[in-house]
Amino acid sequence: MSTQPRAEFVAEELSEQAVHDYLAAHPDFFEQHAALLDRLNLPHASGSAVSLIERQVSMLRQKDLKLERQLKDLIQVARENDVLAAKIHELALQLMAAGDLGSTVAAIEEALRSGFGADQAVLVLFGNADLFDDIDAGRFFRVVQREDESLSPFSTFLEGSSARCGRIRDSQRDFLFHQDANDIGSGALVPLGDDAEIGFLAVGSVDGDHFHPGMSIDFLTRLGDMIAVALKRF
Repeated sequence: MSTQPRAEFVAEELSEQAVHDYLAAHPDFFEQHAALLDRLNLPHASGSAVSLIERQVSMLRQKDLKLERQLKDLIQVARENDVLAAKIHELALQLMAAGDLGSTVAAIEEALRSGFGADQAVLVLFGNADLFDDIDAGRFFRVVQREDESLSPFSTFLEGSSARCGRIRDSQRDFLFHQDANDIGSGALVPLGDDAEIGFLAVGSVDGDHFHPGMSIDFLTRLGDMIAVALKRF
């Protein structure tokens, strides 16, 4: 009695990666095999089992929370930018109303101190100090010849054309902030005019991380441009 050979089906062992790749290529697989979902369980953190659908819902919730945090961060940044824009607008109005150099310098100092909350700030102009004897702005206002040796620690900054943020070198802090130098943890240097032709603005913070190299300098650049235009009138 002869027998017909039976067709044997040998299931090759599938790797985890193969299963992963197949499901990734067929995201509707479980829609076509909905009954299979009832037989799939994933371990829960507590030790009990949850269905695949429950796990997917949990993952979606986690993603939703992440997106919500990102949205809150963006909203916070937008609000802070709105506040800065309003302060810049107010300073612009004050600078336009200033009728002389003294009132212009006073408006800049007041804005930095109260409006922008700077712990320390110094406005350095290049020129002959004898021509500015009538400007009484205390330690905020400094006039020095650009070739003065005291400015050598700023040579690299003055050769550039953009604002710089981060930790300020000891020699720079000593020149700018004198007895308050040790209190300054970070700072920003803002050129005034092309290649700092007029001078520069220095803003210091006691917080060592307040000004850092990775921060955006757009606001500082706009502030420097506006101050430079106001100063050029006199």
